[in-house]
Amino acid sequence: MNSIFDTGLEQNGANHTPMTPLGFIARTAEVYPDRLAIVHGELRQSWAQTYARCRRLASALQQHGIGKNDTVAVMLPNTPPMVEAHFGVPMAGAVLNALNTRLDPQTIAFMLDHGEAKALIVDPEYAGVVAKALALRQSQAPILLIDVEDALYGEASERLGRLSYEALLAQGDAGFDWQLPGDEWDAIALNYTSGTTGNPKGVVYHHRGAAVNAISNVLEWDMPKFAVYLWTLPMFHCNGWCFPWTVALRAGVNVCLRRVDAQAIFSAIKQHGVSHYCGAPIVHSLLVNAPAALKEGVPAGVKCMVAGAAPPAAMIEGMEQLGFDLTHVYGLTEVYGPVMVCAQQPDWQAMDIGERARLNARQGLRYHLQRDAQVRDPETLAPVPQDGQTMGEIMLRGNIAMKGYLKNPEATQEAFRGGWFHTGDLAVQDPDGYIKIKDRSKDIIISGGENISSIEVEDVLYRHPAVLAAAVVAKPDARWGETPCAFVELKPGAQVSAEDIVAHCKKHLAGFKIPRAVVFGELPKTSTGKIQKFELRKQAGSADAIDS
Repeated sequence: MNSIFDTGLEQNGANHTPMTPLGFIARTAEVYPDRLAIVHGELRQSWAQTYARCRRLASALQQHGIGKNDTVAVMLPNTPPMVEAHFGVPMAGAVLNALNTRLDPQTIAFMLDHGEAKALIVDPEYAGVVAKALALRQSQAPILLIDVEDALYGEASERLGRLSYEALLAQGDAGFDWQLPGDEWDAIALNYTSGTTGNPKGVVYHHRGAAVNAISNVLEWDMPKFAVYLWTLPMFHCNGWCFPWTVALRAGVNVCLRRVDAQAIFSAIKQHGVSHYCGAPIVHSLLVNAPAALKEGVPAGVKCMVAGAAPPAAMIEGMEQLGFDLTHVYGLTEVYGPVMVCAQQPDWQAMDIGERARLNARQGLRYHLQRDAQVRDPETLAPVPQDGQTMGEIMLRGNIAMKGYLKNPEATQEAFRGGWFHTGDLAVQDPDGYIKIKDRSKDIIISGGENISSIEVEDVLYRHPAVLAAAVVAKPDARWGETPCAFVELKPGAQVSAEDIVAHCKKHLAGFKIPRAVVFGELPKTSTGKIQKFELRKQAGSADAIDS
């Protein structure tokens, strides 16, 4: 039976609108048309200009037959066309597939085919790898190829298509009357997982989730109007953690950066008054360990966000010395990037650096607009005790979750089993509710029947003053089954032996947790700075053990 609050009170166009981040740029262009939107080299582009270019892109794509639920792939660095694609592509009703710019041709070919790309926008830097990928495609379906020109890169070595990006935009209408999605559940973006085993999975985002996470970014950071955001985080990674849409929401400034290096970052911070940036731990460590001359004149108060691994004490201390305010977040591709935050409590500031680092290393609590984040038993789905000891799996649910995996209903069903998204990260929950990762389920080392957390060992390695980066994986052992193998990247100029590393670990770890092998060298990393443990596992089998 209908309630009195249902009868004659249906949704209609006047009282219900699908949530989408596309409205953010429309409002900002209306309210702050002359405010600076994009900085790239000598380019200075206002929000009115940016909005008009996005509408031109949408209009032109539709003229070329691209519309609802068609995939538009882009192979772009953090440049203005990448910002514009986050609005122009979905304004055409299409789905944006931002490709990882460091992938090999075979993987790119798979993604183009699997995602059924109808168009591909390519920066000149990646024309060569894309040309190889196109030759490897299995599909015969045509792709509209669009070449970007960028003076900061130089002349393109080869052109893939007959149409340049600027020529495409010239075909479009700056006043194009784009439409909201018919349903906020409509797809807005397609992002591929790293694919460490087998083919990568296609993660499908919806308009509602993109809008909700963009708003949560503002709330978690207390991000002010007109914030100046530096693009150190690749926009292809979880759509830049939804920050292209977040920056538009706050009428902020996108300071583009083709390449990440310490000199370029510090220069941009000083020149443009950067207030916010994001990145993996390797990005922040790059700044902490940069020459002192580069740090001169850097203003205090820059807000930075870190994800991908818990920030070690040395990084937190180094960021404090820079005067930067570090926020630790946690997430995955399947949840639009960050979905949990280690919200800092006021009394933490009075604690010593070691205790602050311990507290800040936790993954924390759910984002404002996420319904729930808990540690639960992966089999029974029951919540584990909040005792900081009982291990379970981090599970999430709410608006900030993907639609599912493209063309993979079995994987989607398994990921959402029991009404929760299963992250695969093993963790404990402290009495204050904060969640702390202990390991990925696949990264637990089982030695002589004892479970060893690789993250626990890595935390100890990071305390060594000579260590820049560290990763621990299982090494096959005839007696124990597995033993820890440490891969260590040293700071420039540092000299330390494997025996020194082991001696350091013995001061902080139980004997069975101490690495039996130590390998020095640069660690393999993804384009977002995450250490590729699957590559290290391949090497661990041939690493020599240390006598101890």
